[in-house]
Amino acid sequence: MGNEDEDQDLTAALAEGMRQAHDAKTPLYLIGGDTKPFWGRGVEGRRFSLLGHRGVIRYEPTELVLTARAGTPLVEIHRLLAAHGQWLPFEPPSFGSAATLGGTIACGLSGPARPFLGAARDFVLGVRVLDGRGQVLRFGGEVIKNVAGYDVARFLTGAQGTLGALLEVSLKVHPKPPVSETLARKESAEAAIQLLVELAAQPFPLTAACHDGERLFLRFHGTEGALQAATNRIGGDRLADADSFWESVREQTHPFFSEPGPLWRLSVPPATLPLAPGRGALFLDWGGAQRWWKGLAEPAMVWNWAREKGGHAMLFDSGQCHRQPIDPDLLSLHKRLKHSFDPEGILNPGRLYETL
Repeated sequence: MGNEDEDQDLTAALAEGMRQAHDAKTPLYLIGGDTKPFWGRGVEGRRFSLLGHRGVIRYEPTELVLTARAGTPLVEIHRLLAAHGQWLPFEPPSFGSAATLGGTIACGLSGPARPFLGAARDFVLGVRVLDGRGQVLRFGGEVIKNVAGYDVARFLTGAQGTLGALLEVSLKVHPKPPVSETLARKESAEAAIQLLVELAAQPFPLTAACHDGERLFLRFHGTEGALQAATNRIGGDRLADADSFWESVREQTHPFFSEPGPLWRLSVPPATLPLAPGRGALFLDWGGAQRWWKGLAEPAMVWNWAREKGGHAMLFDSGQCHRQPIDPDLLSLHKRLKHSFDPEGILNPGRLYETL
């Protein structure tokens, strides 16, 4: 479908390909840069690439809105925004230089700033999407006050292509704060959680907080005065290579993630104790709300623990992600929703759940 290194609109060709797959009931594996295959279950289907459908369509720095095609490399968007002193506050991880805007939003991934500045879905204003019939649909828009279709655009974020192939995404962007500072303090994980609970009630410009098993890392964005006030109040050592450190957390290149074996992602209320369902190495992110745990346990036990704590858990093992089973009534709702967008069930079948 043309040169994937050039900006081009492949809507017509993609729609025709989708209609043919629908008519033939051919399962499709939707992909962009293919940097996040581990973020879901394996898909048996014909590859349906959106990588060549790329290019920034509109960007008005003064309006703080950007619209781009799904195959646009994420690195190009970061570069364009940085040239105007702006950024994506949800700090999406790339997991590789080939990452695209569409894949990022389809996976709904957010980085260290997520609990402080918002999740990916909070910045999605609108989308154009190709449903399982080959119809091009639009939800939301490019104006922040425009709410028509806004909720649909939000729940397409994180659906991993099971409801449709994203064609375009309109995002809110923000001015990048002028100054950043990261403090490191030697703390136990339990003491770190307690301090984070206390900081949540204070007006500090905290934008990231993690604990690597030995030290608590706190990142602040804002003015020189605000950062100095935070430093004086909290204490700790300034981290010289802060940008590299937070990149390692965001992209999972931190040494914690280098060891092979099963890895659990525990999403629980930040103050949850005990810290994990059992023994094992632990890395706290999102101020304690996202916990990466390397422990050997039966999946059912971990899922029950997370549910009892008011959260959920995901297991990453052997290159695939296994999600916590969902309530039958909720699964039924998901199936009805999928059928409305994808009546033949051809879009990334089984990507999220085996029966969906």
